[in-house]
Amino acid sequence: MRAVPLTEVSVGDKIRLDIDGKEYEGILMPHHRFSGKDIITLKLDNGYNMGIKIKKGTMVTLVERKREDEKIIKVPKVDNNRPKISIIGTGGTIASYVEYTTGAVHPAETAAEMLYSNPDIADRCTPKVKIILSKLSEDMVPGDWIDIAEAVTSELNSGAEGVVIAHGTDTMGYTAAALSFLLDELPKPVVLVGSQRSSDRPSSDAHLNLLAAIELAKSNVCGVYVVMHKTVDDKICSIHLGTRIRKMHTSRRDAFKSINSMPVGWVEPMAKKIILKDLPEKNDGDATRIGGIEPDVALIYVTPALSEDDLLYAAGKKGIVLVGTGLGHLNSDLIPTIKEIIREGIPVVMTSQCIHGTVNCHVYSNGRKLLEAGVIPCGDILPETALVKLMWCLTLDGDIRELMTTNIVGELGSRRMI
Repeated sequence: MRAVPLTEVSVGDKIRLDIDGKEYEGILMPHHRFSGKDIITLKLDNGYNMGIKIKKGTMVTLVERKREDEKIIKVPKVDNNRPKISIIGTGGTIASYVEYTTGAVHPAETAAEMLYSNPDIADRCTPKVKIILSKLSEDMVPGDWIDIAEAVTSELNSGAEGVVIAHGTDTMGYTAAALSFLLDELPKPVVLVGSQRSSDRPSSDAHLNLLAAIELAKSNVCGVYVVMHKTVDDKICSIHLGTRIRKMHTSRRDAFKSINSMPVGWVEPMAKKIILKDLPEKNDGDATRIGGIEPDVALIYVTPALSEDDLLYAAGKKGIVLVGTGLGHLNSDLIPTIKEIIREGIPVVMTSQCIHGTVNCHVYSNGRKLLEAGVIPCGDILPETALVKLMWCLTLDGDIRELMTTNIVGELGSRRMI
């Protein structure tokens, strides 16, 4: 080992940095375009990357030169005899790089960035990676759901045995619900997966979640599901129905929970163990898209401050989802306005901001008046699922009331879970 100027080391060399009395040792990685000029990235022995700001007087020690035949990012060896799984990238933390100057997260933009950052997937399947979007989930719009649905049908009808969709967590519940309706009667599994923390961070949940999603995509079920950490530990992931999922914490790794339902299964990806409830099985049918998405729908959270003007503003929409109090209520003084909106041909549906439990407009006089006004009660459907379902129903020929009050893909239940 010898001390050298930083200009004399190359990508792939193992180096040691001495900065302010602290030592950092690892393989010098390529400079990422999102990182500052004074930031270098080392791959540590534990597999994680660390961005380090170089200061004046930083001592660099060359530990080992890179062998000429060694690649920094090794191409995973693919066994074509394994199940063919398509991985569709849409962006989000699970497929992101960290910019080490500010800590900002940027979505992967190429198939190589997705596949190379998770080489273990090639040990479990024959992966086909397709990046169709490069968005953080807060930037997703309803039109993106159509693009994802089209990509899913294309992959399944081209021979994929399952599809994994890498997605940001903040709006993953909306996308899962949309795909559940748009891709009804799917012949094979479609699995949405995300991560709360990026792959370069020691507490990342990305790797376990992705491997668990692949295990489910290889299984003998069909339908739309979400797979995320069951607990904060790195051992087991829960399988959630796509219409029953909600992100319940901003940062915990076990943030996703099934609402008014139980998870439909569990995966221990490192043990390649999967436990499934009674779910529909794979079949040889074609994947088709049913209906579209009408984005011009309002979601209104009922509060004591909600006014007639607020409702009249939303009356310009094609439909309204109310997130009512308790069993599905709003201020009695606003019911005449709701009645007038419905008379104009705009469907108004009622959900509850309680999240758990069901809307029941028969218990109190307020609820009965809402029913008389024409409000459509949505039972135990989640508000965001009801929003997506109404967007979908507005593109169909059927009766909106009948469609919204009919269980189509597990979004509406008749039993309450304890």
